[in-house]
Amino acid sequence: MELRQYGAILRRWLWFVLLGTLLIGGMTYVISRNTTPVYLATATIFVDQATNANESVYGTIIASERQAQTYAQLMLTRPVLDAVTARLGLPELTSMISVEPIQDTQLIRVDVEDTDKELATQIANTIPEVFVEQHTERQLQKFTGSRESLDKEIRSLSTNISQVQTKITELEAIQNRTSAQDADLSRFQDSLQQYRNSYANLVKSFEDLRLNEARATDTISTVEPAEVPKKPVRPRVLLNTVLGLLVGMVLAIGGVLLIEYLDDTLKNPDDVVQALKLSTLGAIPRTRQDNGDADAERQLVAFLNPKSPVAEAYRILRTNIQFSSLDKPIRTLLVTSANPSEGKSTTAANLAAIMAQTGQKVVLIDTDLRRPVIHKVFNVPNNLGLTSALLTPPDASTLPHLIQPTLIKNLSVLTSGPLPPNPSELLGSRRMADLIEVLKSVADIVIFDSPPALAVTDSAVLARQLDGVLLVIDSGETREPLARRAIQELTKVGAHILGVALNRLSPTTTDGYYYYYYHHYYGDTDKGDSEKQSRNTNGTGSSTGDGGTASEGRAPRSGKSTLRSAARRLATIFPSSRSE
Repeated sequence: MELRQYGAILRRWLWFVLLGTLLIGGMTYVISRNTTPVYLATATIFVDQATNANESVYGTIIASERQAQTYAQLMLTRPVLDAVTARLGLPELTSMISVEPIQDTQLIRVDVEDTDKELATQIANTIPEVFVEQHTERQLQKFTGSRESLDKEIRSLSTNISQVQTKITELEAIQNRTSAQDADLSRFQDSLQQYRNSYANLVKSFEDLRLNEARATDTISTVEPAEVPKKPVRPRVLLNTVLGLLVGMVLAIGGVLLIEYLDDTLKNPDDVVQALKLSTLGAIPRTRQDNGDADAERQLVAFLNPKSPVAEAYRILRTNIQFSSLDKPIRTLLVTSANPSEGKSTTAANLAAIMAQTGQKVVLIDTDLRRPVIHKVFNVPNNLGLTSALLTPPDASTLPHLIQPTLIKNLSVLTSGPLPPNPSELLGSRRMADLIEVLKSVADIVIFDSPPALAVTDSAVLARQLDGVLLVIDSGETREPLARRAIQELTKVGAHILGVALNRLSPTTTDGYYYYYYHHYYGDTDKGDSEKQSRNTNGTGSSTGDGGTASEGRAPRSGKSTLRSAARRLATIFPSSRSE
């Protein structure tokens, strides 16, 4: 399918695309407006990794980033969230909480979404506070045992030092008594010095422990506390509406393409050529009468409105039929369709009127012996007609009284007459063949309006006796498989299918080409035909005229005397072409 065809499809279904787009977009807008707004509160935390004398600055930064990732996960653990719930006095946390480290930084972002913006702010600020408290407590617990052990040793040494100092004082008081006491004094003085040295070492160890404790503790602080948000983050009404419109348009276009893909009706001349391998001899635009229950005579557009686009379409159809078989001119033409109500009778009547306007002598025969309508189109009686003519062999005494003139010059009609019980047998009879020969001898072209090809066999029976068949297809209604079957039924009996008349064609189906063509070109150049038609109608009042004679008619072509006699009698019905 070409891009032009896609454009034509979208123009034809533009209402559906707009409806789908506006419907989905409108629903999205209404839902967004009625959705409870959600607010976002954000707090930012800084993580400073504890320093290590043996590690470089770059290594410390990398370690801090990894530590931030770990802390981000720890903030979402149950102990932290339970503590937050208890501190805020909430039964449970229903907010959406997200804790993520900011890439390539030592920062952690805490996001809290809630329909209550005040509560979202409190939760976002409380989570870092609780986590810092719990983390600090865990860090301090690692040094509690070492401090207690050193403190116990220091107190023990202090006691020993006090005891030794007391002994030394006592010994100094009596140091001159004996030499043995001098020896004890010297020994206690050495012990005192040792205790003092041990005490100094313990004090130094205690100070080192406190220093290491300070260095080993990570620094976690809130650098940007959460503030009460002013606008909700959801729903974003404008964005949602735009996205809804886009989604609606995409879905509508997809639905249109799916419908077109599943639709197997014939809509335009391109479809006819591709599916049926037949030429479109004429494309008849859709009229207002096609959509309503207009009177049958109002459908004769070629006569009532000769300058209309529809009349110009029938003129193109007439010309294409004439040039469709140059080697053997079309003298007898069958107009049929695949299904009922496709406009074959209207097409046959208008085509006959258009051909008569060129001066050709035309006979239109209603061979639809089941649902005849030609007598309604031309408003003539139907008490006698084709079936009456077939009751006896065609001769000079009966046929002239059965063919009725019309208001259109050079056009006469033979209505169906009383409906028979056996139409197919009647149309395939020898008398029907003889009647066709008689009519061919006095008329330039004989047009047969027949029943639908798929409904009954009447069309196939009649088609094999005629020069050509025109298949009428209702644009956008006739399905391709049914049209194929109709063609098969006709070709099986040897019918010569000239082409297709595409009826009720919408201008949007083919980019408006046909409508423009008829209205702006042919509609202004066929003035002569319409003026001549007006003069003929006003001057004669009917197609019979007074100047026609048997000698001015077309010479009989049959070798049988009965057919020649009937032809001479029928020639009096038509005005001579030289009398125009």
